[in-house]
Amino acid sequence: MRANPTDYQLVSPGSLDGVLSLLAREPGQWTPIAGGTEIMVQYGTGRLRQRQFVNIFGLKELTEISVTPEAIRIGAGVTYTTIRTHAEVSAALPLLARAASWTGSIANQNRGTLGGNLVNGSPAADSPPALLVYEASVELISVRGIRSIPYVEFHTGYKQSTLAPDELVLAITIPRPADGLRQYLRKVGPRNAMAISKVALAGVAMLDGDILRNPRVAIASVYHSPFRCFKTEAVLADAVVTPKLIAEARATLIVEIAPLDDIRSTARYRTQVSANLLEEFLSSFLVHEEKTAFSPLDLFNVMRPEAAATQLLTCCGSERWAETLAANRPYDTAEALIADAEAVWFSLDEADWLEAFACHPRIGEKKAPTTGYLAHSESEQAAAQESLDAVAEALLVGNREYEAKFGFLYIVFASGRSAPELLAVLQSRLVNSREDELQEAARQQLRITNLRLRKWLTV
Repeated sequence: MRANPTDYQLVSPGSLDGVLSLLAREPGQWTPIAGGTEIMVQYGTGRLRQRQFVNIFGLKELTEISVTPEAIRIGAGVTYTTIRTHAEVSAALPLLARAASWTGSIANQNRGTLGGNLVNGSPAADSPPALLVYEASVELISVRGIRSIPYVEFHTGYKQSTLAPDELVLAITIPRPADGLRQYLRKVGPRNAMAISKVALAGVAMLDGDILRNPRVAIASVYHSPFRCFKTEAVLADAVVTPKLIAEARATLIVEIAPLDDIRSTARYRTQVSANLLEEFLSSFLVHEEKTAFSPLDLFNVMRPEAAATQLLTCCGSERWAETLAANRPYDTAEALIADAEAVWFSLDEADWLEAFACHPRIGEKKAPTTGYLAHSESEQAAAQESLDAVAEALLVGNREYEAKFGFLYIVFASGRSAPELLAVLQSRLVNSREDELQEAARQQLRITNLRLRKWLTV
């Protein structure tokens, strides 16, 4: 249902004093409108609840940008087009200029204003993460005067703020970033512009030798309002960036943000992407020489979860086992990982065990169903392959008999054993009950897994 324009009133006092006087006389009755890019969407769909509007677009006091050696002050009525094309803003505040270029279409950027974006209070807005890491402050004006608050204190809930009913946002002031400040901004969504972000993360920090100084991290689309990640920053402050630190920061961020599901994405997706973006930002502080010196465990600890699970699946074919271990990172030592691998393995269901068993080739076969297993299996069965011709038929018959009886592949720790030895073990195990054999196969799988883990972790 579309709105009826006769239901609404719009006035244009033509001056800042006139606007403030109106807001003071009837606080809470008049909604300031500048670009109107959000309001007009609601109007067009018949969902606009406010009925009285006061026009503030183009007011001189709201449309100025002033630049000093200490700070850049941007009027609340400055459009995104002006922000992204302003030479001083683009040079000193590249994250804000980039966010401005992502805000809607060119038409939206020509009308939409920075102050309007803040007052609208969308948790998915593009500019807030940049403003948060730049430690911006917000000037609020009324007939009572001007007050300034840190932007991090502006939002108090979903589309709620500290703005009083008789106040306007006058300007946003941003301290000039120090020379050498590393700056990062990434938006994840269907596309950068003309799409609401699923997750956006901004980060800045200084590198003092190999020490991280004054790190700041902010995220959009994970909370009821744009979010500054103080707990994650505390982990990073005055620390040397290592894979272990990155893993600790990831873990802290995941707990700190606790995002919700909504129509645009899921909490699980947002959590994963947020941690990945933080890792990408922090990895830029690792110099090439350090990276080449990392142990396999260091690298495993900072892999993205899906990559870590893929690495583990070359050692054991149970997806739940691999995903659980990937989620349990970081591990301080290889022995800690191996011990956890055993604990997780024996906590799984039969279906998980059978999934792992199915990834093995039959003894003597050249091909494995899962390509990650192929190199491991061929080397582990090398001794058996040497004498395979003499016992090949017996092994094939034994494998068929074993599978018919138990319903899964014959799993045995084959490393260093000849084909006749493996055949003898197979024949001895055919007398077992299914439950006993399932447990034995699980123990053999664990021995195989441990061997592969140790080979990988000691490369």
